[in-house]
Amino acid sequence: MKLAILGGGGFRVPYVYQALLRDQGSPRIGEVWLQDSDAGRLEVMAAVLARIAEGAPGAPKVVTTTDLDRALEGSDFVFAAIRVGGLAGRVCDERVALDLNVLGQETTGPGGLAYGLRTIPVMVDIARRVKALAPDAYVINFTNPAGMITEAMQGVLGDRVLGICDTPSGLGTRVAAALGLDPARLRLDYVGLNHLGWMRRILHDGVDVLPGLLADDDLLGGLEEGVVFGREWLRDLGVIPNEYLYYYYFNREAVRATLDAPQTRGEFLLKQQEAFYERVARASGGAAMELWRETVASRSASYMAEMKGAETGQELADHAGVDPVDEGYAGVALSVMAAISRDEPATMILNVRNGPTVAALPPDAVVEVPVTVDAAGVHPLAADPPDLAQTGLMQQVKAVERLTISAALTGSRADAAKAFALHPLVDSVSVGRRLLDGYIDRVPEVAAVFAGGRP
Repeated sequence: MKLAILGGGGFRVPYVYQALLRDQGSPRIGEVWLQDSDAGRLEVMAAVLARIAEGAPGAPKVVTTTDLDRALEGSDFVFAAIRVGGLAGRVCDERVALDLNVLGQETTGPGGLAYGLRTIPVMVDIARRVKALAPDAYVINFTNPAGMITEAMQGVLGDRVLGICDTPSGLGTRVAAALGLDPARLRLDYVGLNHLGWMRRILHDGVDVLPGLLADDDLLGGLEEGVVFGREWLRDLGVIPNEYLYYYYFNREAVRATLDAPQTRGEFLLKQQEAFYERVARASGGAAMELWRETVASRSASYMAEMKGAETGQELADHAGVDPVDEGYAGVALSVMAAISRDEPATMILNVRNGPTVAALPPDAVVEVPVTVDAAGVHPLAADPPDLAQTGLMQQVKAVERLTISAALTGSRADAAKAFALHPLVDSVSVGRRLLDGYIDRVPEVAAVFAGGRP
């Protein structure tokens, strides 16, 4: 089978390739096509994958190309992880908002809307090309903002597009490790949107172990969410929120911490990425592999550092991540491909079409919920309704997402202005309009959306 990876020069690619190497099922991926607009980055990633494949029997063949259509043609699966506007665009996403004392973050708040505005037209065009060149392929979307992008692409490809995020499954894995339980025997009751959801129950052999976890000071305090939210707030809620909900529950603190930091996350990553490619260019032999390992370890260990009382980019010694190959997005992607191609049913948390799952949201809205995947596709599991506070926040953010999708596809400034103004982390019409103007002025890819668009 053929797998096309869009954004093939990105840092995530080796994780996906390592997951493929561990797969011994049949049929399996035999060709991996890396597609990227930057030929130099493709060359670096190909060198890293070649080192990973050394001595591995039956390693998938790697092909690199800057030609999107060649990569897509005849693919069985498409893994999408692109960044329209690059990290320079992310820096603008952060700074335009922070200049107005509003949260600057790449997926949550106005930065996520700016990211979505410039990314949706590109991803919808990719969806059309998939439909023409690989009509039977499934698209596994990791491009952020993942829920919004997945919903826009489903307008072309329907349920053959699904979004993945390793945050909910990573929480389940870390809880299992904290409690000394087998993660394969856990059933996670989770509901929400991408980067906005709640773990409501954690069933082990049918018994909910979440109340015991919430009551244990040491276990809860050692959990990453316990560090981010504090034990008292988690106990007040009675659930474990997705870590990105920190930006909603502690918005003023998050904005202050980001403003006080010497650099934003985007600025840190941009410097790190530039240094990586500069060092690789001077290196020889298998040095690319070691430099990649060093860089991704630093990226992971400094994740959300400023929300944990540290400086942006500071590596945290007690960072409790998950294995990005087995439990992270690469493992989720492999499980999806195995379930569909080999009819090996698997249960996981994905971004999928809602249907009747959350009655308070439209059936064609994309939600992040537990699903079963098999050869017949993706099947959301029945779920209890979210509570009033959860429902209200989901509805408001979903309304903002849909306005953003409409603005991106039609060029409507009115829809874009409403999206910014109605976002709960902006809550001001005047600030919302200034945000939109700021992104149009500073990000060419956002300005292009509205060139000749509707008023």
